[in-house]
Amino acid sequence: MAKLKLGPIPSDKPVKVALSLPGALHRDLLAYADILARETGQPISDPVKLIVPMLERFIATDREFAKARREAESALPTASRPSPSSPGPSSAPG
Repeated sequence: MAKLKLGPIPSDKPVKVALSLPGALHRDLLAYADILARETGQPISDPVKLIVPMLERFIATDREFAKARREAESALPTASRPSPSSPGPSSAPG
């Protein structure tokens, strides 16, 4: 069997998540969408669509999470380690 450099490709199939936002957080999301629309000149038709890039940015910039993740992965045997994740968020708001 060939020893390929590329391992199994993780599924990128979206996972549907349903959640309820507190009223204050929803108002903040709407305000963020308004400000982002003014800054970028692009109207935000559905502020809920901002949640994914916000979470991606949050996780990508959390240094303690990245450190803990590296430590956890380095503790795994080499064959059990997950393949590297895709590069950071592509459309996260600034």
